[in-house]
Amino acid sequence: MNKRSHSIAFWAGVAVFLVAVLAMTQIVRNEYPFFAGYVILQFIALAVAWSILGGYAGYVNFGTNAFFGVGVYTAVSLFKATGAPLVVQIAVAGLIGMLLGFAVGLLTLRMRGIFFSIATIALAIIIETCVMNWRFVGGAAGIQLQRPPVMAPFDSYVKMLFFVQAVLAVIAVVISRYIQNSRIGRGLQALRDDELAAECTGVPTLKLKLVACMISGALISAAGAPAAMYLQYADPSSAFNLNYSVSALAMALIGGTAHWIGPVLGAILLGSTQQLLAVTISSEVNVLVLGIMLVLFVVGAPKGIIGLLRPRYRLRAGGKP
Repeated sequence: MNKRSHSIAFWAGVAVFLVAVLAMTQIVRNEYPFFAGYVILQFIALAVAWSILGGYAGYVNFGTNAFFGVGVYTAVSLFKATGAPLVVQIAVAGLIGMLLGFAVGLLTLRMRGIFFSIATIALAIIIETCVMNWRFVGGAAGIQLQRPPVMAPFDSYVKMLFFVQAVLAVIAVVISRYIQNSRIGRGLQALRDDELAAECTGVPTLKLKLVACMISGALISAAGAPAAMYLQYADPSSAFNLNYSVSALAMALIGGTAHWIGPVLGAILLGSTQQLLAVTISSEVNVLVLGIMLVLFVVGAPKGIIGLLRPRYRLRAGGKP
């Protein structure tokens, strides 16, 4: 399959997926599939966004929960202050996430390895502490939210959020795929392999890392914006929960970071397993399962699901079969 055929197949798949999601919201009456599906789609967006900096550039970011929480509280503050519609909340959350990514990148991306990872953990703690003392959005006790009337053609707000999260997941995948196949992606992969050598050959490493951090931050914050309306409640300990960082990292590593579809596969596998366990056993075992699967893949398949599939389907880092 040549590049043009591959691109047509990709966009046809995107169109079929969105039409299927929209049709599902019109046909299925039971709302539980939409509650569970929303979480899986949210993790797809988070894992794909994380992989742009953590996978392509090799900078392990533990601050996913910071960007996610910023998205949640941007939406909460906008809704409480102005009653802004959901699309505006998501757009502003993405913009603020991008600006935060730029600021954090300037301060931390000169660090490498464990020092960068520790700095991103500190970022989440600092922002969570600020929100806990922000009384306008409820402080440490959190805030209850009343959903506005649902928009046509949806008959339920949860179904509308499910469709919105599907669109956000598609946007994240499209951007990640574009970056992987562009000069930005090739530059990020070069600095991941050997940053010093990349600098010596003229690759603008700091500029590329900043771009990756800004895009990753914008996508994570945008994915977090609908979460407050999904739960009808927001509090700092939930919005800035470290579980978001660990899950996004684990899903990307389990799926494989060498190809844009890796985090998608990892999020579907792990997210579906967690939802199934939450229904059949208990949500408390989710972290245990996540840890076990992460250890199994790190030991048995360090390149993730993509590494297992590559010999059969000839997936290359450039995204061409």
